[in-house]
Amino acid sequence: MKVAIIGGTGRAGTAISAELARRGHQVTAISRHPENALDTDGVTAVAGDVGHPDALVAAISGHDVVVSAVMFSDTDPAALVGVVRDSGVPRYLVVGGAASLEVAPGVPLLTTPDFPDAYKAEATKGAAFLDYLRGVDDIDWTFLSPSAYFFVGDRKGHFRLGKDELLVDADGNSSISYADYAIALVDEIEQPQHSRARFTVGY
Repeated sequence: MKVAIIGGTGRAGTAISAELARRGHQVTAISRHPENALDTDGVTAVAGDVGHPDALVAAISGHDVVVSAVMFSDTDPAALVGVVRDSGVPRYLVVGGAASLEVAPGVPLLTTPDFPDAYKAEATKGAAFLDYLRGVDDIDWTFLSPSAYFFVGDRKGHFRLGKDELLVDADGNSSISYADYAIALVDEIEQPQHSRARFTVGY
Protein backbone atom coordinates (compact mmCIF):
# COMPACT_ATOMS: atom_id res chain seq x y z
CA MET A 1 0.00 0.00 0.00
CA LYS A 2 0.91 3.65 -0.28
CA VAL A 3 0.94 5.22 3.18
CA ALA A 4 1.51 8.89 3.98
CA ILE A 5 2.73 9.78 7.47
CA ILE A 6 2.19 13.35 8.64
CA GLY A 7 4.97 13.84 11.17
CA GLY A 8 7.01 11.11 9.55
CA THR A 9 10.34 12.09 11.12
CA GLY A 10 9.35 12.04 14.80
CA ARG A 11 9.95 9.05 17.04
CA ALA A 12 6.58 7.44 16.32
CA GLY A 13 6.63 8.42 12.65
CA THR A 14 10.11 6.98 12.14
CA ALA A 15 9.21 3.70 13.82
CA ILE A 16 6.04 3.40 11.74
CA SER A 17 8.01 4.22 8.57
CA ALA A 18 10.48 1.44 9.41
CA GLU A 19 7.75 -1.13 10.05
CA LEU A 20 5.87 -0.26 6.87
CA ALA A 21 9.05 -0.42 4.77
CA ARG A 22 9.98 -3.73 6.42
CA ARG A 23 6.70 -5.14 5.12
CA GLY A 24 7.12 -3.80 1.61
CA HIS A 25 4.76 -0.82 1.68
CA GLN A 26 5.53 2.54 0.07
CA VAL A 27 5.90 5.34 2.62
CA THR A 28 5.72 9.10 2.16
CA ALA A 29 7.22 10.69 5.27
CA ILE A 30 5.88 14.24 5.52
CA SER A 31 7.64 16.66 7.85
CA ARG A 32 8.89 20.18 8.30
CA HIS A 33 12.35 18.56 8.35
CA PRO A 34 12.30 15.96 5.56
CA GLU A 35 16.08 15.62 5.81
CA ASN A 36 15.48 13.70 9.06
CA ALA A 37 13.36 10.99 7.42
CA LEU A 38 14.38 7.37 7.63
CA ASP A 39 16.91 6.65 4.87
CA THR A 40 15.80 3.27 3.58
CA ASP A 41 14.18 1.69 0.53
CA GLY A 42 10.48 2.37 0.34
CA VAL A 43 10.53 5.67 2.24
CA THR A 44 10.26 9.00 0.39
CA ALA A 45 10.69 12.25 2.31
CA VAL A 46 8.42 15.19 1.50
CA ALA A 47 8.32 18.66 3.06
CA GLY A 48 4.97 19.48 4.63
CA ASP A 49 3.40 21.30 7.55
CA VAL A 50 0.00 21.05 9.24
CA GLY A 51 -0.09 24.82 9.08
CA HIS A 52 -0.32 24.71 5.27
CA PRO A 53 -3.41 22.58 4.58
CA ASP A 54 -3.57 23.03 0.80
CA ALA A 55 -0.03 21.74 0.36
CA LEU A 56 -0.76 18.91 2.78
CA VAL A 57 -3.82 17.84 0.78
CA ALA A 58 -1.63 17.66 -2.33
CA ALA A 59 1.06 15.66 -0.47
CA ILE A 60 -1.29 12.96 0.80
CA SER A 61 -3.65 12.69 -2.18
CA GLY A 62 -3.37 9.36 -4.00
CA HIS A 63 -2.36 7.35 -0.93
CA ASP A 64 -4.30 4.39 0.44
CA VAL A 65 -3.83 5.41 4.07
CA VAL A 66 -2.74 8.52 5.95
CA VAL A 67 -1.23 8.36 9.44
CA SER A 68 -1.10 11.40 11.72
CA ALA A 69 1.94 11.26 14.04
CA VAL A 70 2.15 14.90 15.11
CA MET A 71 1.90 16.54 18.52
CA PHE A 72 -1.69 17.41 19.39
CA SER A 73 -0.55 20.83 20.57
CA ASP A 74 0.48 21.54 16.96
CA THR A 75 -2.84 20.53 15.41
CA ASP A 76 -6.48 21.49 15.12
CA PRO A 77 -8.58 18.35 14.74
CA ALA A 78 -11.17 19.96 12.47
CA ALA A 79 -8.46 21.30 10.16
CA LEU A 80 -6.55 18.02 10.01
CA VAL A 81 -9.67 15.94 9.42
CA GLY A 82 -10.61 18.46 6.74
CA VAL A 83 -7.27 17.86 5.03
CA VAL A 84 -7.88 14.11 5.01
CA ARG A 85 -11.44 14.59 3.76
CA ASP A 86 -10.32 16.91 0.95
CA SER A 87 -7.55 14.53 -0.10
CA GLY A 88 -9.92 11.63 -0.69
CA VAL A 89 -7.65 9.20 1.18
CA PRO A 90 -10.02 6.50 2.46
CA ARG A 91 -8.35 5.62 5.79
CA TYR A 92 -6.96 7.78 8.58
CA LEU A 93 -4.99 6.48 11.57
CA VAL A 94 -3.92 8.69 14.48
CA VAL A 95 -1.02 8.13 16.85
CA GLY A 96 -2.91 8.84 20.04
CA GLY A 97 -2.05 9.44 23.67
CA ALA A 98 -2.55 7.43 26.83
CA ALA A 99 -4.14 10.17 28.97
CA SER A 100 -7.69 9.52 27.75
CA LEU A 101 -7.47 5.82 28.65
CA GLU A 102 -9.43 4.81 31.75
CA VAL A 103 -7.75 3.60 34.95
CA ALA A 104 -11.20 2.77 36.40
CA PRO A 105 -14.69 2.96 34.89
CA GLY A 106 -15.27 6.58 33.89
CA VAL A 107 -11.88 7.72 35.24
CA PRO A 108 -9.39 8.80 32.55
CA LEU A 109 -5.69 8.74 33.43
CA LEU A 110 -5.63 12.49 32.73
CA THR A 111 -7.86 13.19 35.74
CA THR A 112 -5.82 11.24 38.30
CA PRO A 113 -4.05 13.26 41.04
CA ASP A 114 -0.54 12.17 40.07
CA PHE A 115 -0.80 13.00 36.36
CA PRO A 116 2.28 15.17 35.58
CA ASP A 117 1.52 18.85 35.08
CA ALA A 118 4.18 19.02 32.33
CA TYR A 119 2.10 16.76 30.08
CA LYS A 120 -1.40 18.08 30.83
CA ALA A 121 -1.65 20.58 27.98
CA GLU A 122 -0.67 18.05 25.31
CA ALA A 123 -2.74 15.31 26.94
CA THR A 124 -5.83 17.50 27.15
CA LYS A 125 -5.58 18.33 23.45
CA GLY A 126 -5.13 14.63 22.66
CA ALA A 127 -8.31 13.76 24.54
CA ALA A 128 -10.16 16.54 22.72
CA PHE A 129 -8.86 15.21 19.38
CA LEU A 130 -10.32 11.79 20.16
CA ASP A 131 -13.61 13.36 21.20
CA TYR A 132 -13.72 15.21 17.88
CA LEU A 133 -13.00 12.03 15.89
CA ARG A 134 -15.84 10.23 17.62
CA GLY A 135 -18.20 12.66 15.93
CA VAL A 136 -16.75 12.03 12.45
CA ASP A 137 -18.76 9.50 10.47
CA ASP A 138 -17.66 10.13 6.89
CA ILE A 139 -14.01 9.05 7.29
CA ASP A 140 -12.74 5.59 8.25
CA TRP A 141 -10.57 6.64 11.22
CA THR A 142 -8.72 4.74 13.94
CA PHE A 143 -7.05 6.20 17.05
CA LEU A 144 -4.31 4.01 18.59
CA SER A 145 -3.31 4.99 22.13
CA PRO A 146 0.07 3.82 23.45
CA SER A 147 0.55 2.83 27.05
CA ALA A 148 1.55 5.44 29.63
CA TYR A 149 5.31 5.01 29.13
CA PHE A 150 6.03 5.34 25.40
CA PHE A 151 9.73 4.79 24.84
CA VAL A 152 12.51 4.11 22.36
CA GLY A 153 13.33 0.44 22.77
CA ASP A 154 13.64 -2.96 21.17
CA ARG A 155 11.20 -4.47 18.71
CA LYS A 156 10.04 -7.45 20.78
CA GLY A 157 7.11 -8.42 18.57
CA HIS A 158 4.78 -9.31 21.43
CA PHE A 159 2.26 -7.13 23.23
CA ARG A 160 -1.40 -6.96 24.25
CA LEU A 161 -4.25 -4.99 22.74
CA GLY A 162 -7.11 -3.32 24.60
CA LYS A 163 -9.93 -0.86 23.98
CA ASP A 164 -10.41 2.11 26.31
CA GLU A 165 -8.71 0.89 29.49
CA LEU A 166 -5.06 1.56 30.34
CA LEU A 167 -3.08 -1.67 30.03
CA VAL A 168 -0.75 -2.53 32.93
CA ASP A 169 1.50 -5.54 33.49
CA ALA A 170 1.73 -7.76 36.56
CA ASP A 171 3.97 -5.20 38.26
CA GLY A 172 1.56 -2.34 37.60
CA ASN A 173 3.67 -0.83 34.81
CA SER A 174 2.09 0.54 31.62
CA SER A 175 4.54 0.71 28.72
CA ILE A 176 5.17 0.07 25.02
CA SER A 177 8.14 0.78 22.77
CA TYR A 178 7.74 2.84 19.62
CA ALA A 179 8.87 -0.20 17.62
CA ASP A 180 6.19 -2.51 19.03
CA TYR A 181 3.56 0.23 18.84
CA ALA A 182 4.43 0.47 15.12
CA ILE A 183 3.77 -3.26 14.69
CA ALA A 184 0.28 -2.87 16.16
CA LEU A 185 -0.48 0.14 13.99
CA VAL A 186 0.73 -1.48 10.77
CA ASP A 187 -1.20 -4.65 11.65
CA GLU A 188 -4.30 -2.42 11.83
CA ILE A 189 -3.45 -0.89 8.46
CA GLU A 190 -3.12 -4.31 6.85
CA GLN A 191 -6.07 -5.98 8.60
CA PRO A 192 -8.50 -3.35 9.92
CA GLN A 193 -10.21 -4.33 13.16
CA HIS A 194 -11.01 -0.95 14.74
CA SER A 195 -12.95 1.15 12.25
CA ARG A 196 -14.09 4.47 13.76
CA ALA A 197 -12.79 3.37 17.15
CA ARG A 198 -9.93 3.77 19.59
CA PHE A 199 -7.80 0.91 20.82
CA THR A 200 -4.59 0.63 22.81
CA VAL A 201 -1.41 -1.44 22.93
CA GLY A 202 0.90 -2.35 25.80
CA TYR A 203 3.01 -5.08 27.32
